[in-house]
Amino acid sequence: MKADYAQHFLEGVRHFNAHEFWDAHESWETIWLVAESDVEQFLQGMIQLAAAYHHVKRGTHRGAVRLFDAALRRLSAFPIRWSGVDRSGAENAARRHREQVALSSEKVPQSEFPELILLSPEESPIPPREEW
Repeated sequence: MKADYAQHFLEGVRHFNAHEFWDAHESWETIWLVAESDVEQFLQGMIQLAAAYHHVKRGTHRGAVRLFDAALRRLSAFPIRWSGVDRSGAENAARRHREQVALSSEKVPQSEFPELILLSPEESPIPPREEW
């Protein structure tokens, strides 16, 4: 039996928005491990985005750059408003922060960390489709 997608996905969003990036990664990984459709690729992109910010918080910029690149590449295949969230602000921030950490050893202030915007179920259902 699959884990409850909405529960784990929304838990991950709450962790991400609280800048608890490792915990977001863990929540999303629970459903990523059992996903059977292209939702698996979406979740992997979200996990990579959270992991990139985890590296930024730790100051391991080389790992952050690699994960930002992977996350943005993977997520580009999906609508910006998908699976109950609007990622536009988070992805724009990720592009900026990727460049910042690639060029400098300065830390990104936590006040600049992005948030995911929750959408109503009518705008974007969770999970994004019956088969996930």
